[in-house]
Amino acid sequence: MTNHDRMTTTTRLERGKRALEEIDGQAGQHVIDALADIAPDFATYLFEFPFGDIYSRPGLSLRDREIATIAALTAMGTAQPQLKVHLEAGLNVGLSREEITEILMQMAVYAGFPAALNGLFAAKEVFAARQDAAFSAP
Repeated sequence: MTNHDRMTTTTRLERGKRALEEIDGQAGQHVIDALADIAPDFATYLFEFPFGDIYSRPGLSLRDREIATIAALTAMGTAQPQLKVHLEAGLNVGLSREEITEILMQMAVYAGFPAALNGLFAAKEVFAARQDAAFSAP
């Protein structure tokens, strides 16, 4: 079944929930859970539009989409929590730590050194947390 077929046979919400789980794992669900008591409708919008409509489109792999997302969030310089979620997602969809580091370093050219530094420090935190989790897993 192609991405296009999947888009026509499921609802946006169903597609979005599946995509979020595949891409972000528990990190994405934590964001959704955190919205439950303040803006549950916004959680639905997150499922439907970015994940159900955009991430589920054919044309780019999830890996390629995460490269673009990591670069964009780094360049913004104002979205550290979302960047950390997408750094995790990048690792989940097959990006290596070295590839992520290169993406972040390249942002110095287009977004400036402060944005690249902030991205690198966010990656350092994500990499360390993932390593700690791997060591503490049974």
